[in-house]
Amino acid sequence: MSRRGPILVGAIVGALALVVAALLVLPKMSQVGERREELTVEEDREQSLRTQLAQLEDLRDQARAVQKELNRLQNQIPPTAELPSLIRLLENTANQSAVSFISVTPGTPSAAGTEPFSLIPTQITVTGGFFSIDEFLFRLETLPRALKVIQIAVATSAEGAGELQLSMTTEVYTTDISAGPGSQPGPTEALPVETPPEEEGAGEASPPAGG
Repeated sequence: MSRRGPILVGAIVGALALVVAALLVLPKMSQVGERREELTVEEDREQSLRTQLAQLEDLRDQARAVQKELNRLQNQIPPTAELPSLIRLLENTANQSAVSFISVTPGTPSAAGTEPFSLIPTQITVTGGFFSIDEFLFRLETLPRALKVIQIAVATSAEGAGELQLSMTTEVYTTDISAGPGSQPGPTEALPVETPPEEEGAGEASPPAGG
């Protein structure tokens, strides 16, 4: 009996150690495993959020670029005819080019067929020296408002020796599809398929501008 005593005590201590491990250590290990799984899930979620954030920032940058382009296009083809603004723009261009005379005569706006805009025929006459007229034409290419030259003619001016007279038939545009006679002021929605009855009255045309 005396020899078996230490063996039994050791066995009992070992059993108690296993019980303590089962009751204390194993649950903690299980909790650690659960926390690791939760950490992995959160890390994956964080990575997904970072990816979404990068996508949203990219869309924000794209939206800014698109808005900038829309603003540029609206300047080129405004929502209304804005004839006084057009005349001032051409007069400023003439002044910057040092031409001696400019005349701007806008015509009556008309619908551009089935296209979603109206066109405004505009006659432009410029008098000046060769280099002044050349500068004027160069500046027209970078004009903020879209302007299409339909016909152009150059002749010697009767105003003075060495001066030329430039005559141009051009078109400018507006997204107001009823900018002509009887139109409603401001931008308008697309016209219906049926042709509306004509209304009396004519759109106002700005007088020629002299410089």
